[in-house]
Amino acid sequence: MSDMPAALGIELEDLTKIYAGSPEPAVDRVNMDIAAGDLVVFVGPSGCGKTTTMKMINRLIEPSSGIIRLGGKDVTKGDPVQLRRQIGYVIQSIGLFPHMTIEANIGEVPKMLGWPKGKLAARVLEVMAIVGLDPDKFAKRYPRQLSGGQQQRVGVARALAADPPVLLMDEPFGATDPITRLNMQREFRKLQQDLGKTVIFVTHDFEEALLLGDKIAVLGDRSKIVQYDTPLGLVGRPADQHVSAFVGSSVHVRLLGLITAGKVADPSIAAGPEAPQVVAGTTLRDTLDVLLGGIASVRVVGDDGKTVGGLDYAAVQRAVSGELAELAAGGTQPTGSARSLRAAAAHR
Repeated sequence: MSDMPAALGIELEDLTKIYAGSPEPAVDRVNMDIAAGDLVVFVGPSGCGKTTTMKMINRLIEPSSGIIRLGGKDVTKGDPVQLRRQIGYVIQSIGLFPHMTIEANIGEVPKMLGWPKGKLAARVLEVMAIVGLDPDKFAKRYPRQLSGGQQQRVGVARALAADPPVLLMDEPFGATDPITRLNMQREFRKLQQDLGKTVIFVTHDFEEALLLGDKIAVLGDRSKIVQYDTPLGLVGRPADQHVSAFVGSSVHVRLLGLITAGKVADPSIAAGPEAPQVVAGTTLRDTLDVLLGGIASVRVVGDDGKTVGGLDYAAVQRAVSGELAELAAGGTQPTGSARSLRAAAAHR
């Protein structure tokens, strides 16, 4: 749809921000490599600099020093407007233009890029469908005529409209109610699996970080990277007390949400055809919920519907204990990941 690549890697080298009159930097020498197509979550306490760091990537805030590279190209000193046209941006307050229809809001960036009218109109319809908004129902409406959740979907559609390789998302679901928030997290997880963009996602919610992130950067004061790891790595091998405070004491429960049934299904567990089935991408947390309904075992099936094994209480316990042991030993090949969960979400 656009001439831009599907995703670009991001490199931050000694990225620093010092505000005038401040004795200390707000962000101090951040170094990070983000692989193309990864969803990386910045999580940390309020005021730690995570949003400032993100805004320096599209230069809404200009760095005081350091280098930003997109796809290996230094974009620190070029035209910031051209840079932002390669980067979708979604914020909590959404920022829709109230005097413009939904279709006009979504098509604003492609319009500025000079897309032909036919191409623009087709893309607006496409991204509305992607985010679950019926164009016949919503295209001619105005933002005030939509619910908060619907407006947030428009915000995501607008960020995707020019098909940018990079998305920056600053607590995009924070203003929605808990049920809508969870639904949108799940929807975005599936959407990212389909689109494969490079995403930086800012949140203060560790549960959200675990659900969405391929990798998570736990930030301390002045955006110091305390730990940059996979969700399983953070839960099983917290670097220090700061990270442990985010993880909390319920490590076993967190692991249940990160390990998938298909990865640990036991072929020796003879769950008959009458046993409840779960798809391979179902988390052990959801699998355990089925077992708690008085079921002795469940049958785990792959995407093709074929049985790959079974799970019971003992198998779930062994899986979690085994994962903890592997993480404690410094294992580098975790049995589950946010990416595998997102892949499974497409089939649920």
